[in-house]
Amino acid sequence: MPDHVHMLISIPPKYSVSHIVGFLKGKTALYVANKYARKRRYKGYHFWARGYFVSTAGYDEQVVRRYIRNQEKADKASDFADLFNRSY
Repeated sequence: MPDHVHMLISIPPKYSVSHIVGFLKGKTALYVANKYARKRRYKGYHFWARGYFVSTAGYDEQVVRRYIRNQEKADKASDFADLFNRSY
């Protein structure tokens, strides 16, 4: 799906998850706003939606890496299958 981002990152315990997510969202919003200033369709520096999802335990790193790497393929296959499951 082109409307969200998956990341697998490791952060030192001295930083909170909310601090890191806020930093990443803030810096990338500034970058996008400055790089694509003429093309942007959003107001000010608002680029990301509020909130985020975090999972910090219970998943094997290789499983998460594989999920992220293959997500686009799975989404495309799912979208194609949905064409046949919809009632018009």
